[in-house]
Amino acid sequence: MGPSPSPPQPPPPLPATGRLLVLYASQTGNAMDAAERVGREAERGGCPAVDVLSMDSFDPSCLPGEMSVVFVVSTTGQGDPPDSMKGFWRYLLKKDLGARWLEGLRFAVFGLGDSGYQKYNLPAKKIDRRLLQLGAEIIIEIGLGDDQHPSGSKSYITLAMIPLQIPLFQVTNQRLTKEDYEKDVRHFELEDPSSGISYQVGDALEILPSQNPSAVNAFIERCNLDPDCYITIMSHFATAEHEKERLQYFASPEGRDDLYQYNQKESRTVLEVLEDFPSVHMPFEWLVQLTPPLKKRAFSISSSPLVHPNQIHLTVSIVSWLTPFKRTRQGLCSTWLAGLSPNEENLIPCWVHKGSLPPPKPSIPLVLIGPGTGCAPFRAFVEERAAQSARESTAPILFFFGCRNEDNDFLYKDFWLKHAQDKGVLSLKEGGGFFVAFSRDQPQKVYVQHKIKEQSARVWNILCSGAAIYVAGSSTKMPADVTAALEEVIRQKGGEAASGWLRKLERAESMCEQSIVLRSYLWGSNSA
Repeated sequence: MGPSPSPPQPPPPLPATGRLLVLYASQTGNAMDAAERVGREAERGGCPAVDVLSMDSFDPSCLPGEMSVVFVVSTTGQGDPPDSMKGFWRYLLKKDLGARWLEGLRFAVFGLGDSGYQKYNLPAKKIDRRLLQLGAEIIIEIGLGDDQHPSGSKSYITLAMIPLQIPLFQVTNQRLTKEDYEKDVRHFELEDPSSGISYQVGDALEILPSQNPSAVNAFIERCNLDPDCYITIMSHFATAEHEKERLQYFASPEGRDDLYQYNQKESRTVLEVLEDFPSVHMPFEWLVQLTPPLKKRAFSISSSPLVHPNQIHLTVSIVSWLTPFKRTRQGLCSTWLAGLSPNEENLIPCWVHKGSLPPPKPSIPLVLIGPGTGCAPFRAFVEERAAQSARESTAPILFFFGCRNEDNDFLYKDFWLKHAQDKGVLSLKEGGGFFVAFSRDQPQKVYVQHKIKEQSARVWNILCSGAAIYVAGSSTKMPADVTAALEEVIRQKGGEAASGWLRKLERAESMCEQSIVLRSYLWGSNSA
């Protein structure tokens, strides 16, 4: 009887972006079942995209374009590869494939075999060895399942899938706003102590939060339900006549408005609805089918990998609000992050999501406009350009920041002022500038668009030198007000038809080194 599989050692993390491709080679269907299990485990762990394919349906010449691949390979006959692997294997043996052909690819191999045969898991061992020869990097040591083991050859899969989550740990949880201020904004630092994290400035981090333990114990998930479907089905399981009538009314066209007020406006949870209708005894399987899984929340990354290769920093507003009936509600993900202690080794499932715009080259001047937590990506921009300026010539940055009060919510005040001094990347001496709009520190409200108009000469000069403009923050009224302010600057200084001029810049985005470019970078608020 074969030895019990040993738990895998913690591997370097998977690349934090792109799909996970699972390729299987199966003769009788066992490897296909195991591959589908790998895919399910990866999706359950929050992997953003998973594809499970047979090797004979995948073009091996496309392998260098993949980032993360799991191979599940069975054995047939006396140690032969399955038929579906033979063409794939022949391609990998081509002599013109160099030692760096698969550089950048990270992989894992799971073999299904029987230790009663001499060539135990030989196909899996061979493909594992060949991938290394071609320059690929191991995610986790090869896993060899054994039919002789009491749990079967697929028992290794669950153990081996555990390390596929990115092991980031919270090391800093710092409140940025004043303690007695109504808004709670935090600075979080997440760290991978074992290796660097692959990301760029401008990227976002998607986080899959955990539920509050008390809520989990009561079988509840805070989620966005389909109220029509849920309420309709609930009515079939109500035994009290008055509850049944009310649920049927909610499910009818006449009751839609009242249902909206009762459910969506109050952000009611599954548990609260069930408690309001105690006669409903819905089978567990119905609850599972009607309750969708938790969704990942995305936050702008506020650090540079040049300065923090092992860390990702986030700037997060901790969400809390009152419903129309004065019930306090809290954002699931932000509240969960705020409740974690850096002293506890809490694993945070997360994935880097590439930004829609590439980070600018050091030679491109920047106009950054980010009030509130919209400053998050620009903290990364400034931090990166400061690191670049230590070794090469860099272009200046104008940054317009906005908040309510200097004393309450001036986020990262010391950071900005440091880079605005002397030869910092935000300093006036270097052609840059840092300008703050405090909206509530005087009788008349002042916003970032007002500061843009005040600094119209600087804005126009830097635009004429080929600057790119990034706007981040609220996606409601602020971007339109900023655009109007820019149009006014262009009309005053350039005598141009401003709206048409800006549209030309937007269309010219791909020519960012040859022309002036407006880059509208609308993230939405960093909260969830």
